[in-house]
Amino acid sequence: MRNTFDKQLAMLNNLLLEMGAMISGAIASAVKALVTQDAALAREVFDNDDTIDDKEKEIESACLKLLLQQQPVAGDLRLISTALKMLTDMERIGDHAADISEITVYISDEPFIKELEDIPKMAEATIEMVNKSIESFAKMDKDLASEVILHDDVVDELFDKVKDDLARLIHQNVDNAKQAMDLLMIAKYFERIGDHAVNIAEWVIFCMTGSHKEKKPL
Repeated sequence: MRNTFDKQLAMLNNLLLEMGAMISGAIASAVKALVTQDAALAREVFDNDDTIDDKEKEIESACLKLLLQQQPVAGDLRLISTALKMLTDMERIGDHAADISEITVYISDEPFIKELEDIPKMAEATIEMVNKSIESFAKMDKDLASEVILHDDVVDELFDKVKDDLARLIHQNVDNAKQAMDLLMIAKYFERIGDHAVNIAEWVIFCMTGSHKEKKPL
């Protein structure tokens, strides 16, 4: 019985890693579409969100199967409940990549009001955070989860810089306002992705320690 349960847990880990690769790929494609103003790629990211949602349902089904068939207790129950909590944040990350891509389509035929520097840096940082947060669950690595939480400061600092730069551009020329607001919303989505990665890392720590810090409202 335990051998079967362990195999199902291993399958759950693999499914989470697969979804993690999907959402980090979506973030990478979303920022590439933005920087290159590739509307076709942006639409592809938006359309592929359904595939991420399908993977979420598959993982949710696997978790419920474990709960109903194996009736886990103590640490095993906490592990499965952690996976379900993580799943919510992972699905939202996919949604935000789609949201970014939707805005990209709207501004793909406009020249940028400034060279994009910090938004791609935000994307790179959040991809790293997402990958590490899910890896920390697969490896049950508390130190790796803690790294993710600390790295959120980098994303927050970049967001503040983007916000200040865009405010300055609006002050210089009110005609910049429309695109500036679109770029600010994109930066905000990346900032939220970072917050979701932190939530995942905090759930991993909860799984290992039994205590959980109140997560940020998103």
